[in-house]
Amino acid sequence: MSVAVRERVEPAASQPRRASWLDRFFAIQASGSDVRTEILAGVTTFVTMAYILFVNPQILGAAGLDPNAVLMATALSSGLATLLMGLWARMPFALAPGMGLNAYFAYTVVVGQGIPWQTVLGAVFMDGVIFLIISLLPIRERILRDIPYNLRLATSTAIGLFIAFIGLKSAGLIVANEATLVTLGDVRSGPALLALIGLVITALLMARRVKGAILWGVLLTTLVGAFLHAPDANGVMQPLTRLPHSLADVVRAPDFAVLGQVAGQLDVPSALQLGLLTVIFTFTFVNMFDTAGTLVGLGTKMGAIDEKTGTFPGVGRALIADALATMGGALLGTSTVTTYVESAAGIGQGGRTGLTAVVTGLLFLLAVFFWPLAGVIPAAATAPALVIVGLLMMEPIRRLDLEDITEALPAFLTLIGIPLTFSIATGMVLGIVSYVVLKLVTGRLREVSVTMWILAAIFIAHYAFQGAGA
Repeated sequence: MSVAVRERVEPAASQPRRASWLDRFFAIQASGSDVRTEILAGVTTFVTMAYILFVNPQILGAAGLDPNAVLMATALSSGLATLLMGLWARMPFALAPGMGLNAYFAYTVVVGQGIPWQTVLGAVFMDGVIFLIISLLPIRERILRDIPYNLRLATSTAIGLFIAFIGLKSAGLIVANEATLVTLGDVRSGPALLALIGLVITALLMARRVKGAILWGVLLTTLVGAFLHAPDANGVMQPLTRLPHSLADVVRAPDFAVLGQVAGQLDVPSALQLGLLTVIFTFTFVNMFDTAGTLVGLGTKMGAIDEKTGTFPGVGRALIADALATMGGALLGTSTVTTYVESAAGIGQGGRTGLTAVVTGLLFLLAVFFWPLAGVIPAAATAPALVIVGLLMMEPIRRLDLEDITEALPAFLTLIGIPLTFSIATGMVLGIVSYVVLKLVTGRLREVSVTMWILAAIFIAHYAFQGAGA
């Protein structure tokens, strides 16, 4: 080949390969990720969240809803909402019926107040409508922006503690105690022992820098569970994990006719009665600030938070997607659908774009058909993943300002309030109210934004009239 020919060929050969349509749509390379990492992150998030498919029907079943129908509503609402978050907001956040909100739905409103579940579904739908209106206005983003930097860091860290607490609790490593509220569980029990083994496996994989360590940790722990036995309710020793033996144990055709028992059954007119305005407000209040705290925490974990504004690019669409998810969940027949803190599992695995959410959403939709396979993974196998993710979310604690008491104490109250009250919203309330009060008594009023004054006033009034359990 002549020199002239080489000169014509080599420049063409050195040109970068054109990005795929998938990369262009989700801006994968620009985010510092790749398709394989995004898919792995999406699977990791799903595995960490799959427990909601079975926990939510149990909780809402106490309110009179058909558990089989709720399982399908949970899978469909989670899948469609997460796809919306991935394809429209293009964020790696997954959504599902929120823990805590479903308990409030079932035990406080339906069982405690005797309100029909159809009416409460109508209240959930109105929560979504109000949420959507707020999200379309700059009010919600301003709330996120005006939360002090120290409180944002504390919220992210506290969510990590919260996630780890959930993991330890689900494995039986932390149990209730009348004298001390919580205490160490029986580490000799099957689930607790399996969780400890899984924690060691996952930590070992991470120390070896194995790609997909969290996901592999869950799968390997599930496999180990097939060889560990624990007594069932009748005292008979059973394996902690029942691995599928045939295709019939993996694929089971869903009966969509069952879904009609809850889908479309919401009663909005009854929910708009004056007596239920408090219920609607409580749903909106908890939903809004749980999501705000979660988005701040996840955005910080991604390294996407602008320290000056307190938000990140695309947060507006994420808020709208969350609101639409709540409305859609009510139509399908489940409690408030919201952004999940477990999305941090996928983010910790490297997920940075909407492709992560798309993968998670598709798996939730497939769970309608493959739900027996999702049920193979015990809570004790996902518990180590939650603990590890909680550890990874502790990183912002190094940047907390602990010198100024008016900044440090509110952050500390947020930090301990979220896991100890089992509520992101309550922890944020403790931080915000204490921040305003301390700035007031120290004469530093100029440091308090109008938004913080309004929030503190609303919180104080809410808890003064409704009580902590509202």
